[in-house]
Amino acid sequence: MNLTIYQVDAFSDELFKGNPAAVIPLQSWLPDEMMQEIAAENNLSETAYFVPQGDDFELRWFTPAKEVRLCGHATLATAHVLYHHLGYKDGAIVFHTHSGKLEVRHSGDAYNMDFPTDKIQRIERPSELFEEALGIAPEEVWKGIDDYMVVLGSYEDVAGLYPDFSLMKKINARGVLVTAPGKDTDFVSRGFFPAYGVDEDPVTGSAHTTLAPYWAERLGKKELTALQASKRSGRLHCTYKGDRVKLIGDAVTFLIGTIWI
Repeated sequence: MNLTIYQVDAFSDELFKGNPAAVIPLQSWLPDEMMQEIAAENNLSETAYFVPQGDDFELRWFTPAKEVRLCGHATLATAHVLYHHLGYKDGAIVFHTHSGKLEVRHSGDAYNMDFPTDKIQRIERPSELFEEALGIAPEEVWKGIDDYMVVLGSYEDVAGLYPDFSLMKKINARGVLVTAPGKDTDFVSRGFFPAYGVDEDPVTGSAHTTLAPYWAERLGKKELTALQASKRSGRLHCTYKGDRVKLIGDAVTFLIGTIWI
């Protein structure tokens, strides 16, 4: 069996920036074990698989270690593959996922993604593990459906982190998002997911369904600019619309290849 694989740098308009994702088109689902093995072999933060469903598509995402409920950058990468390589022409792509229906529109060089807003609650007495794992005392800690969000005081606090990932694995969540006010953006963040085989994710679209509601409320604005300050880095434009968050980003293809199984 031969499978075509695309590798796309998402949330960037230039190669070697943003977040790389693998995208594998399928006509029908492979066994879950095989999809997980391929994702582990790829060793990227996400491998996306999609299958046609009428005029729409079913979409699933796997880290090197586990399947995830929601992934932004690999959704963007999948839309990029459909529009730029597979001849998709309609104004919007509808994906059916474990997080419900997601819609992506292609506008100019950018992609507009419509995702469900995360539901977050403040943790009044957070575990000492957060300070121990991050090496800095949080100003606030919030919990979303999948991740914790830790608020720090400044851009420098976020950019200068060197977390203890062995300790972070003990935190019972998909990952830990760390955020603070930005310099030339409204807010800055980093995302750590060691329990899912990804110590630091370069740019995490799904994290911004957690981050955007918090910063929209704190800053009193619906339109937000964001920087994820990983080594590769990536920039997003977020629009908070109550129960939905719209994310805008670019993408560029790095490679097209063949998997032999």
